[in-house]
Amino acid sequence: MIDDTTPIATLFERAEDYANTTLKLVKLNAVDKSAEIVSSLFSLLVVSMTVVLSIIIISIGVALWIGKQLGDSFYGFFIIGSFYLLTAILLRVFREQWIKYPISNSIIRQMMKQKKHN
Repeated sequence: MIDDTTPIATLFERAEDYANTTLKLVKLNAVDKSAEIVSSLFSLLVVSMTVVLSIIIISIGVALWIGKQLGDSFYGFFIIGSFYLLTAILLRVFREQWIKYPISNSIIRQMMKQKKHN
């Protein structure tokens, strides 16, 4: 059988195959990075929820202990509540440098991290 395709047609076929393969690779890399970021954020969420629950339980215990030392339990809850209000104000004032930039940088690092191929 005689192959009657021209070199230009063969070149276009190879270029099309290359473009399709490159597009598939970009899609797979995007899916891989997305899955990595979502799984990292999910694990961070689980750890954060555990820490928050621990802090709540410890706060109740400390509030009851402070209230017992001061003579009435609501004093301890006011003191602990004031501490958390002060913490919330500090977090609001410094949210850019304490929360936003570190999280953004972490996500960017994860997206830019190259997989090591064996």
